Amino acid sequence: MNVIIKIPSPLRRFTQEASQVEIEAKHVGEALEQLCLSYPEIKRQLLDEHGELRNFVNVFYNKVDIRTLQGKATLLQPDSELRIVPAIAGGSGLENSPFDTILSSDELSRYNRHLLLPEIGVKGQEQLKQASVLVVGAGGLGCPVVLYLAAAGIGRIGIIDGDIVDESNLQRQILYTIGDVGSSKADCAESHLYQLNPYIKIDSYRETLSSENALAIIEQYDFVIDGTDNFPTRYLVNDACVLLHKPNIYGSIFRFDGQATVFNYKDGPCYRCLYPEPPPPGLVPSCAEGGVLGVLPAIIASVQATEAIKMITKIGKPLNQRLLLYDALNMEFDSLAIEKNPNCPLCGEQPTITTLGDYQQFCGLSGSENEPLYQQMTPEQVLAQMVAEPATVLIDVRDPYERAICTIPGSLHIPMQDIELKMAQFSVEQPLVFHCKMGGRSAKVCQQFIDKGYTNIINLNGGILAWVDLIDPTMTRY
Repeated sequence: MNVIIKIPSPLRRFTQEASQVEIEAKHVGEALEQLCLSYPEIKRQLLDEHGELRNFVNVFYNKVDIRTLQGKATLLQPDSELRIVPAIAGGSGLENSPFDTILSSDELSRYNRHLLLPEIGVKGQEQLKQASVLVVGAGGLGCPVVLYLAAAGIGRIGIIDGDIVDESNLQRQILYTIGDVGSSKADCAESHLYQLNPYIKIDSYRETLSSENALAIIEQYDFVIDGTDNFPTRYLVNDACVLLHKPNIYGSIFRFDGQATVFNYKDGPCYRCLYPEPPPPGLVPSCAEGGVLGVLPAIIASVQATEAIKMITKIGKPLNQRLLLYDALNMEFDSLAIEKNPNCPLCGEQPTITTLGDYQQFCGLSGSENEPLYQQMTPEQVLAQMVAEPATVLIDVRDPYERAICTIPGSLHIPMQDIELKMAQFSVEQPLVFHCKMGGRSAKVCQQFIDKGYTNIINLNGGILAWVDLIDPTMTRY
């Protein structure tokens, strides 16, 4: 029977760096014997002097520990898999040896654990020092990404984010502290990263990536990591990377799920190959509206940082042409094959997109097409509306826990899921103002009322957060 034996990285130096070996055997014991015959140096790592598995080595057959089966006598089925899982300890000190390097003695000490890895070593660490990576967004994904890139010794890291630190960020954006609230994310990131590693260069951009500045900024870096949280910027990053021939290390998170891949690398697909068009506005809520598990960004960001390090040092198999999916609730990873679309308007055989465009319009967030039939009002306009027309009803469609954080005085609470049951209590001509946290969910509710024939429907643009900023800053933000 043919069986694949998966070799862990600590043992690959005994198998000529092979990560898997195909063996013909009838049972587990025979498979291990054949492996040791093919690679004699691995024998003493796996077996003791009596030919039995060492206590610190486990073998799994099709993901089941052979100790719960028939041990080495376990019979093998065709095309099955054996995985060797040894105990793993930390590294040891770097032996002193003379060599020429651009790394200082302090850097050699700092990156000791990298230097011990044959796949990286001094040469790989020098490559990291000479590399440059731009991280777009210093939020949930960007924070752990830049921490790991800085710790790894990436020589030049660019961080672009025009936002400021909000207290609600601290649940997942681990780069910041309570003392950073109200300050520029880009500036805080630069300050904290220099405290982590003074041997690197940080470029901080206190601005939002746009069609006007994207090419000039991205052109300066070897790799781009996408830590964005909205579709217009995601398509902008993708398009700019393709036009400039830069790899785009993508990650996204929502609630308990995450995705990661590498776009535009070694003639692989781009983001438009996977998602030719964005979803309609409001259909997919943001993390600010739908929530996100605080530790989830760290998992996906670690994948992104790992891919950057692998590509810079030219080791391992990159995550291009594969979409990695992570389900935190079930603690499951899956990988799907993705292919380049020959008809892609950006990276296909006959591209029609050759410049950056209006991504707000592309994502349906601006322009005159499909204008909603309900009104959009600023907080000041809503306040004036309620004074001018006392019959106006302000309706909060958020969840109860959100209302417990902050509430606009005089507002009526009808959770979004209960709206259809409560519609009949309002007349079709009555002025109704709806709000949620940021305006997305309330916009959907407004459209529901318009579809039912209501004629005086208003959405509070920017939601209760805009109200806090412009009307009552004493209210709690979240």
